[in-house]
Amino acid sequence: MKFKRHSKLEYGIEQIDIAPLVDVIFQLLIFFMLSSSFTFQSGINVKLPKAVTSDVIRDENIVITITSENVTYLNGMITTLEELKKSLKQSYAQDDNRPLLIKADRRASVGRIVDVWDLCRNLGIEKINIATNQK
Repeated sequence: MKFKRHSKLEYGIEQIDIAPLVDVIFQLLIFFMLSSSFTFQSGINVKLPKAVTSDVIRDENIVITITSENVTYLNGMITTLEELKKSLKQSYAQDDNRPLLIKADRRASVGRIVDVWDLCRNLGIEKINIATNQK
């Protein structure tokens, strides 16, 4: 008579099927790629000075930006002082109640800021503000 031997199963060697795991990871990756927005706005790099006594201005402003390299921009377009003077004359001939905002980098030359401020005052612009960050 022949008896069958029972073979023992080895329990230490289990394999995990990773195909469903890869599918889930791939779907999560697609979801996050589609849900995040990748819009990069080109802008002027300006680090504003900090002030304790600053107010929030809610009016529509004409923005003059002065970078740390003393490059002057008018509403995002690079300009010289002569072009700035002509543009401001035209803008304030139509609407002279509009406020003007000067966004100067904290490392910008005080002389350039004063030149722009003086140019605006000579044109008769009364509402001139300087942008700052609150502490």
